Amino acid sequence: MSGPSAAARTPSRRPGIDAVAVVMPAHNEDQHIGRALRAVQRAADELQRQRPEIAVCVTVVLDSCTDSTAAITAGYVDADPRFSALEVRLRSAGASRAAGVRSAVLGGRRAPGQRSGPAPWPGRTWLANTDADSQVPENWLVRQLEFAEAGADAVLGSVEPDPVGMDPELLRRWLERHPFEENHPHIYGANFGVRASAYLAAGGFSKQESHEDRTLVQGLRSLAFTVLATDSMRVLTSGRTQSRAPQGFGAYLRSLGRQRPPAATGN
Repeated sequence: MSGPSAAARTPSRRPGIDAVAVVMPAHNEDQHIGRALRAVQRAADELQRQRPEIAVCVTVVLDSCTDSTAAITAGYVDADPRFSALEVRLRSAGASRAAGVRSAVLGGRRAPGQRSGPAPWPGRTWLANTDADSQVPENWLVRQLEFAEAGADAVLGSVEPDPVGMDPELLRRWLERHPFEENHPHIYGANFGVRASAYLAAGGFSKQESHEDRTLVQGLRSLAFTVLATDSMRVLTSGRTQSRAPQGFGAYLRSLGRQRPPAATGN
């Protein structure tokens, strides 16, 4: 797909985007976070290759980590000025995401690459959210800004479970229920972008342990913000069934795996 969908091709009266803030919560993700950070770094590089005027910052929210997640993240923070880490003890994906947004955008600090002037006001900042067990595609940020500048206030991307180490039957069931298509009905915190001003108007991420992304999208829609769904920037996410959040993606996969196929019936 070469550009935003037809639903997003209407002229936009919204201000242009000056800065992108990526927020990634992490709780004991040392088996995945290295690949996740590399993928985000590639996406940031691609955006700034195409749009060098856009400032980018990446905030990793280290929530109650007791493994080597913080050490792996520190390697990126030391090597790339766009990366920063925020340590919290919230044990909540929603609260961690909200803390990351406050640190990256509402704290008023200027993003790396923005050499002068005040920090971008929320209407000109785009928030890109993903997870520490996921790998975003190289076009991830480019596509989100294309949608934003065509009129979207929020973009719901798709995800694909990583088939490595995943039960093939479970993967089949998931794919059957989640076809890859434009205008899909799904909401994933691992692939979700929103204009900062719309985020604030809708109340931001709640402090729920799960479904903070759904709650925010409901708020955006209730206020008539433009929310678009796309498969054009699909994220690869862990197919594990040991969920970090009580009702998160892993818990959903686990429940899906327990479902039995309907019994065959004769004519």
